[in-house]
Amino acid sequence: MTVIKQQDFIDSIYDALQYISYYHPIDFVRSLKKAYEREQNPAAKNAIAQILVNSKMCAIGHRPLCQDTGIVTCFVRIGMNVTFEGNMTVEEMVNEGTRRAYCCAENPLRKSVLVDPIGARVNTKDNTPAITHISMIPGDKVEILIASKGGGSENKSKLVMLNPSDSIEDWVLEQLPHMGAGWCPPGILGVGVGGTMEKAAVLAKEALMDPIDIEDLIAKGAETSEEKLRLELYDRINKLGIGAQGLGGMTTVLDVKVKSYPTHAVAKPVAIIPNCAASRHIHFELDGTGPVNLVPPSLDEWPDIELGNADGARRVNLDGITKEEIATWKTGETLLISGTILTGRDAAHKRICDLIAQGKPLPEGVDFKGKFIYYVGPVPAVGDEVIGPAGPTTSTRMDKFVETMLSETGLIGMIGKSERGQQATDSIKKHGAVYLMAVGGAAYLVSKAIKKARVVAFPELGMEAIHEFEVKDMPVTVAVDSQGNNIHLTGPAEWKEKIKQIDFKYIE
Repeated sequence: MTVIKQQDFIDSIYDALQYISYYHPIDFVRSLKKAYEREQNPAAKNAIAQILVNSKMCAIGHRPLCQDTGIVTCFVRIGMNVTFEGNMTVEEMVNEGTRRAYCCAENPLRKSVLVDPIGARVNTKDNTPAITHISMIPGDKVEILIASKGGGSENKSKLVMLNPSDSIEDWVLEQLPHMGAGWCPPGILGVGVGGTMEKAAVLAKEALMDPIDIEDLIAKGAETSEEKLRLELYDRINKLGIGAQGLGGMTTVLDVKVKSYPTHAVAKPVAIIPNCAASRHIHFELDGTGPVNLVPPSLDEWPDIELGNADGARRVNLDGITKEEIATWKTGETLLISGTILTGRDAAHKRICDLIAQGKPLPEGVDFKGKFIYYVGPVPAVGDEVIGPAGPTTSTRMDKFVETMLSETGLIGMIGKSERGQQATDSIKKHGAVYLMAVGGAAYLVSKAIKKARVVAFPELGMEAIHEFEVKDMPVTVAVDSQGNNIHLTGPAEWKEKIKQIDFKYIE
């Protein structure tokens, strides 16, 4: 009988969550490097380069890959010949390890978990509780698969109850273009098929824990229905041309993972869950000899990439910027922005718009006239940092606030990640404003462009508070210009056709 000590289990959860906050899985790094090498769209290639450079910076600096350090999902598979020493349940031990990891003073992780999701939505301040799945297996060890999953990719999950005769491939291919770029491609798509509705979703999430091995599968050839579905989806999804960050390009998914389970004769439940460019997961075992020993990967695994486009980029000072100058910016253009910007996410936008609707003034120190707002919820700073990792959040969540912000506050520009909906795009065109896109998955890199930071309003909202940033040469792409041209519509459409023309073989 193997005895697992309570403290060893807790320490292992803590160590694993800290480890994956700054180390990408090496299979992901290798796969992303290959995607970088084959990418032919300069904008998408630059986005992948930023993700890889950010990844290496985080591996060296031990700081989070992304400002959204996720909600923890943990699969615990307990051997039948295992017992635990201590008075805590398995879920309690997972939560304690999570609490310690997210509250670590040397590398604090952003706390994003809320209680009372229907009503008050109050932050738990330690990112607990985790989502824990427990099962029993043969043997005398405990297997643990743990991930910290960001909200941007989780929000793009889809679930359907298909008829037995319906095509899984066709349904998935129908969903991908509507998922937009908020899940920060290129990433991995998990597919769960069978069981019941909730089982399919768990299968899809569990599939994301598997290593990237699509090239091995291509070389071997498909032998099972799961493998055939993987190859079919990998080929057809990449031929959509969505590309890195939705800019259009050669690689949308690095791999497709499929798990299936027996189901009812009249049912075909299917779930898809994407994993983003900040892929964070690890698999380890406990055998009773102590906590897990996680060995740091070799930095030689990361490619040496010099970020390009600086010479061809337009350097812009946002302080005193005019709409006339903004009107000269075109979609797809790279800008290096400097000056003062304000930040704001969902909660701050709602408060601002509520104040406007009530005819009340904005908080002292909050003046959006002639300014840009950056959709970000940063990680707390440590040491001599100005701010912690501060990458963009999904912009579509703020679409419903755009018209009020542009018409009532004097705001002239927005910075975020992923696409804008038609309502927001129409408002941008109407007001001669602009939407700039920063790369999701490059949060630590972006934070180095922030030279000063201070909270100016709503400090009680924590990471959702309004900050004032002073930035220097922050890299962004013009995603929606003042004429309403939208790169997230034109880019994928263009590259879908280009991939056909160059006849690129995803599967030989």
